[in-house]
Amino acid sequence: MAGAGTAPPLVTDVDGTLTDDELRLDPRMGPALRAWDGPVVLATGKVLPFPIALANYLGLERTVIAENGGVTFVEATDDLRVHGDREAAQAVADAYVEAGYDLGWGVADLPNRWRETEVIAARDRPLEPLRDLAAEHGLEVVDTQYAYHVKSPTMTKGKGLETVADALGYEPTEFVAVGDSTNDVSTFERAGTAIAVANADDAALAAADHVTDDTFADGFLEALDRVDAGEW
Repeated sequence: MAGAGTAPPLVTDVDGTLTDDELRLDPRMGPALRAWDGPVVLATGKVLPFPIALANYLGLERTVIAENGGVTFVEATDDLRVHGDREAAQAVADAYVEAGYDLGWGVADLPNRWRETEVIAARDRPLEPLRDLAAEHGLEVVDTQYAYHVKSPTMTKGKGLETVADALGYEPTEFVAVGDSTNDVSTFERAGTAIAVANADDAALAAADHVTDDTFADGFLEALDRVDAGEW
């Protein structure tokens, strides 16, 4: 097992889990994650460069799930996989714009610039027409609390975990998963232990085995402490 240690392998969401409520990374995350004696997987809805850079700056091995499972990378095996394509999601985005809406990111559209398997819209954009157009293309819209993600229903963080776990030599059920949002539910369903931080949305709370008392990064640190203590 690559990076095997005394702690179970860990897969964690980033926004709302390792951050505060304004999406600022908590400075305690680097020491806490580096001290975790087992593999650490960063799982996010953001594009691949984000978790890769985050792993670099936190001093972690670059083992990541990006774009809600659309892209995975395992540094130990040099295994980069793209589990879909952007064509259908882009068609939805184009139709949305043609209908008189916009994605909400300005001309540069940085949130979508490097996206390979999905397209996202800002949460202050009209949701129902986006959902209707996505359904016409056989896609879904997932509200992660931070953006609307237009994606294939078969492409999830949970499927990404299956790929990463296999590359690392683990079963998904050996993982502890921590998260806060609907897009973490598929990870919770596959992991052996699923923990929602207290600020999680209703779907994540319902799918979790445990819920922390604290919110955001404080909740994440609580989760690590309680797993380490054998409580969870």
